[in-house]
Amino acid sequence: MNGLMIKSLAFSALLIIATIAVVMSLDIDIFADSVNAITMAGAIAIAVLTSAISVKYLNQMKNDTATGELVDDTWDGIGEYTNELPSGWAYSFLGTFIWSMWYGFFGYPINAFSQIGQYNEEVLAYNKKFESQHQNADHETLKQMGKSIFFVQCAPCHGNEGDGLSGKAQDFAARMSKEQVLDVINNGSNKLGYPMGMMPPGMASGADAEAIATYVAGGMKGEAPAAYAACTSCHGADSKGNGGMAPNLTAYDETLMHHVLQNGKKGILGTMPAFKSMITPIQEKALSAYLQTLKD
Repeated sequence: MNGLMIKSLAFSALLIIATIAVVMSLDIDIFADSVNAITMAGAIAIAVLTSAISVKYLNQMKNDTATGELVDDTWDGIGEYTNELPSGWAYSFLGTFIWSMWYGFFGYPINAFSQIGQYNEEVLAYNKKFESQHQNADHETLKQMGKSIFFVQCAPCHGNEGDGLSGKAQDFAARMSKEQVLDVINNGSNKLGYPMGMMPPGMASGADAEAIATYVAGGMKGEAPAAYAACTSCHGADSKGNGGMAPNLTAYDETLMHHVLQNGKKGILGTMPAFKSMITPIQEKALSAYLQTLKD
């Protein structure tokens, strides 16, 4: 046995002993949990493979002579041989792939403790407690709660004042711009998932579409244009959404907020993601209450 092999075995043994020593110092029972046992086995395997591969390639560097045909291209005079991939690397890759498939589909201990699972359970428990605590919150409490939620979740895109960052996102004070209304009239909309379904494109065109867009973007003040009658068939005569069947065009009510937060919305900055698991029903209500103050 040559000196290199002896040094390799010593190094491998040292790695294994160090790994076991570190684990034992953490007061962990290696065999009490399958995750710990698999982790320890993997650490020992890495130590052994590290030593074995180091010996193999150090020996090759000391004793082997490069052979084979050089490729035509060189880099600063350095050529590359057309040798096949070393079998050690190929088998290591194949073994790692097979092991990953086994671990991913069969070996992962899905019944064992999970920090992610614990976190999710704690979040659900806290949300349940939060909903119960604020179930009958008054309007002022909801506005203050909604303000906090807005600054954390909404302000990065919509701005601290809710002005849409100079038209880059939805301006909550202005409600809808003329360009936004025209876009919906021309292209239709089915993103929010209302019971009445998709608003078809081309409900109006030309001067009629311009008149409707101007009227809606202006806060629906004064007399509605004649073409607006086509809108009231779904949005209601008062434009408030026909009892939740279609979007409310006059305000960010709780129903509209629910549909936007649950389904997301396409905007100028891109698509706003859905907030299904991030916002509770009480928080939706609070956010709606706060947005009403921005409009006012």
